[in-house]
Amino acid sequence: MVRGMEDRLINTVVYIVLGIAGLAAIFPLMYVVSVSITPFSEVLKNGGFLLIPKSVTFTAYHKLFSESNIPQAFWITIFITIVGTIINLILTALMAYPLSRKKLPGRKWFLLLVVFTMLFSGGIIPTYLIVKALGLIDSVWAMILPNAVWSFNVLIMKSFFENLPDELFESARMDGAKEFRILLQIVIPLSVPSLLTIGLFYLVGHWNEFFQAVMYVTDRTLFPLQVVIREILMLTQQPMDNAENMLPTETMQMASVVIASLPVIMIYPFIQKHFTKGMLLGSVKG
Repeated sequence: MVRGMEDRLINTVVYIVLGIAGLAAIFPLMYVVSVSITPFSEVLKNGGFLLIPKSVTFTAYHKLFSESNIPQAFWITIFITIVGTIINLILTALMAYPLSRKKLPGRKWFLLLVVFTMLFSGGIIPTYLIVKALGLIDSVWAMILPNAVWSFNVLIMKSFFENLPDELFESARMDGAKEFRILLQIVIPLSVPSLLTIGLFYLVGHWNEFFQAVMYVTDRTLFPLQVVIREILMLTQQPMDNAENMLPTETMQMASVVIASLPVIMIYPFIQKHFTKGMLLGSVKG
């Protein structure tokens, strides 16, 4: 009985802590959404703090999609995310598979080079010169190709490939299958969990693309969503009156944050298990 009371007490404490953590995570989101759909006069009446609006207006969202670069930036980001993720997965799989084969000549040296790139980079200026020499400046490909392969994801996928039974590869080779066919018809179908997990990492990275765009893109029509959102957030606060229908900068800022965050928030509940699995993917042998 004492043991049961201790377990209930521990569970209660855990639930309270998790509840507080959940509220701490939800509170900023509720505030941002509320301010974005509330007339600013009501926000002022509540001293700038508002969680449940009494009246709702979508004027900020209408203005963002009708008078700003948000729609164009949205489609640029979608293109970067989809095409970039596909390229990432193809190149990562093609690099991870040979590295997972222990009989690969010079395998240790190749792995050393992969790990080296995780610790040291070529630097911003050399990378910029390479991108410029390839003619990628002011191109959407400048936001995709420089990060076509992430070394960390290569190592994760390599570890997953290594855990596949060797008997499958030996049987396929006995039937005359070449390495490329083994990769396409055996390894890839068995590695769907690995591909989904790493694909999600790539997808989120491309959706939040900012640094590459700032470095390599000056054409405003090619700015991704995060760069346009930053410009909106950096706008200076305009003088405000108490007019009911005015649209101050703060309301635009909150609406832009919601637009940038909503797609990922809507998708995350369906892909959470893959993110959780990816934390330990390939780390356990057997």
